[in-house]
Amino acid sequence: MTPPILYHCPDARSLRCLWAVEEVGADVDLRVLPFPPRAFAPEYRAVNPLMTVPGWVEGGRLMTESAAICERIVEGSALEVRRDEPDYWDYRNWLHRSDATLTFPLAIMIRYTRVEPAERRLAQAVDDYKAFFGGRAKSIEAALADGREWLVAGRFTAADIVIGYAAFLATTLGAADVLGEATTDWLHRCTARPAFLRARERQRSDAPQL
Repeated sequence: MTPPILYHCPDARSLRCLWAVEEVGADVDLRVLPFPPRAFAPEYRAVNPLMTVPGWVEGGRLMTESAAICERIVEGSALEVRRDEPDYWDYRNWLHRSDATLTFPLAIMIRYTRVEPAERRLAQAVDDYKAFFGGRAKSIEAALADGREWLVAGRFTAADIVIGYAAFLATTLGAADVLGEATTDWLHRCTARPAFLRARERQRSDAPQL
């Protein structure tokens, strides 16, 4: 069977999907694009009119939401929290929180530090949205305050992938200082996982190009 295609930019939110792929050992056709695709890969519009990553193409269907793609990737594995498990709804809440609450302010920081031309970069917006993220990241610290190793279900799950990516992205944007001590320790556990390290190495390798 033809493997799914993952369109990805290095360290963009599509890293969630590549990390999940490496965790479960799935076969995927990785297509690495320059960031942002809307500026540097115009041909990608034929695949994804939104011009965003990730783009996941499987069986003729396009998926574009990183948390939903992670759900698809981990389905049936130990990284999925099943409906009959007590933490199921906590798990689902973390999946939705990953983008709607946590990655959104970081995307604004990226815009005004990396995407906009120098004359349009706004230091005040970066500072404001860093503080915004810091307030939202307190939810991670609160969840880990009881000493648990992972967010839900007593094991590493897709919730740790999607939330871990948001925390990792914050560190690349100079916002590591807003993460609490328990969050920082948990993030170190996440980013030390062999699958995360493989994903970051793979995105730098000679992956197929669009």
